[in-house]
Amino acid sequence: MKGLIQRVSSASVTVDNQLVAEIQEGLLLLLGVERGDGIREVQSLVRKVLSYRVFPDDQGRMNRSLQDTGGSLLVVPQFTLAADTASGTRPGFSSAAAPELAENLFLDFVAAASDALKRGHVEKGQFGADMKVSLVNDGPVTFMLRVGNSS
Repeated sequence: MKGLIQRVSSASVTVDNQLVAEIQEGLLLLLGVERGDGIREVQSLVRKVLSYRVFPDDQGRMNRSLQDTGGSLLVVPQFTLAADTASGTRPGFSSAAAPELAENLFLDFVAAASDALKRGHVEKGQFGADMKVSLVNDGPVTFMLRVGNSS
């Protein structure tokens, strides 16, 4: 399971010109589910995302997590993160989880993150939709996190 996190001042998702999710300060997570991923990877990545220290402390060092700041989390399913880009000029998707499994694990991730985030809130994109994602990347600060079989 892969997650690309970006520290944001704001982020939103629209589908068919309709706003489906929006957050202010926090993290935007693009979530890629791979074949072989399961609930263990979901739980591990939730812990990692919520505790990853990417927010500044009083000295300006990245020393505070989403849990510490009370910021929000926007989770967007991102099929293309599971792409194999090792060779050639066209991505392969044989390592991506089947759509039904990927959707279930995406929803499990959102539920687990909602339960675990003590302050702030969790929003989600729409699985399988043609989404338009807007964000103001704060920093910019962006990290790729991996758990499970993609580690």
